[in-house]
Amino acid sequence: MKQYVGLDISMEETSICVLDQAGDVTFEGCGPTNPEAIAKLLRRHAGKAERIVFETGSLSNWLWHQLRALGFPVICLDARHANAALSMRINKSDQNDARGLAEMARMGWYREVAVKGAESWKTRSMLAARSKLVDLRRDLDNQMRGLCKGLGIVLGRAGSTNLARKVNAVLAESPDLQDIFAPLLLAQSCLTEQIEKFDRELLVMAKGDQTVRRMMTVPGIGPLTALAFVVTIDNPARFRHSADVGAYLGLTPRRYQSGEVDRTGRISKRGNHQVRTYLFEAANVLLTVVRRGSALKRWGSKLTKRIGAKKAKVAVARKMAVILHTIWTDGTEFQAEMRAA
Repeated sequence: MKQYVGLDISMEETSICVLDQAGDVTFEGCGPTNPEAIAKLLRRHAGKAERIVFETGSLSNWLWHQLRALGFPVICLDARHANAALSMRINKSDQNDARGLAEMARMGWYREVAVKGAESWKTRSMLAARSKLVDLRRDLDNQMRGLCKGLGIVLGRAGSTNLARKVNAVLAESPDLQDIFAPLLLAQSCLTEQIEKFDRELLVMAKGDQTVRRMMTVPGIGPLTALAFVVTIDNPARFRHSADVGAYLGLTPRRYQSGEVDRTGRISKRGNHQVRTYLFEAANVLLTVVRRGSALKRWGSKLTKRIGAKKAKVAVARKMAVILHTIWTDGTEFQAEMRAA
C-alpha cells in the first residue's frame, strides 16, 4: 500500500505525518531535524512512501540533498502555495501542518520546486556574501558622509576609494576628528579588501565556465550578472520557452482580471531579487554607457522615449533574461543585429 508523508520542518524538531492511500493517518510524531533521525522514522513507519514532501525554507536545500542521498522520494514544495492550502485549517500547529502537507502529497495538489545543486548553492552563497559586504560598505560610506555634513563638509560624489581619500584630507586639517573617523575608515578598508577577494574568485569561476563567457558577450552583462543568472536558473531545460524566464525572475507585470475588470499592474518581483537587480543594472549600462550599437540597444532607446527610462530598463532587463537563456540552450553568442531569415 502506498504511503504519503508530510514533514513540517523547524530548526529543532520536525513533525511527521504518514497517510495511506485512503487518507487515513498511520503515524504521527516528531523527531530532531536531522537527516539520520528523520530517515530512521521514515524507514520504521513509511517504508512504502510514494512521496515525502516539505516546504521551501532555510533548511530545505540541505535536507533535500541529504534525504535524497539516502534513497527517499523527497519533494520540495513552493511555500507560498503550501501556505495558501494550509491557511484554510482552523487550528495552526506543526502537527496539523505536517498532516496538511501529507494530504497535498496524496492528492497531488502542489507545485514542486527545483532544488539547486551543491555547486550552484556554493556560488550563489558567495554572491550573496559579496552583496552583503557591498551593502555594509555602502552604509559605512553614507555614515561618513552624514558625519561630515554635520561639520559643514560636503564630500561630493565619489566611490569608496576616493571617499576615503577625501575623509583623510578632512582628518589632516582636523586631527581632533581622528577618533571618530579612523575606525570607520579601517572597517571600510577591510570590507573593500574582502569584496575584492570575492571579485577575484568569482572572476576565475566565470572565466572557467564556457556558458558564462558566452553570456558575457551580451553588452552590459558582466561576470557577476552571468554567474548569478546561471546559478539561479541552474537547469535551463526546466523552461520550455525562453520567454518564461522573465516571469520566473519576477520581471513580468501582474494581471488582475475578474468580470469586466482587467488590470495590468507592476512587475511581480517574484524570484531571486539579486538576479533581478543585476539584470536591471545591466540594462542601465546598456542604455546609458555602452556605445556600440545593437538591435537590443535601439529597441530599448525607443522604449525610453515612449514609456520612460525606468520602465524601459525593466523591459530591457526582461529581454536580456530571455537572450541569456537562449544563448545557454543553443550554444551561440550574442548577435548585435537581427539575422535575416
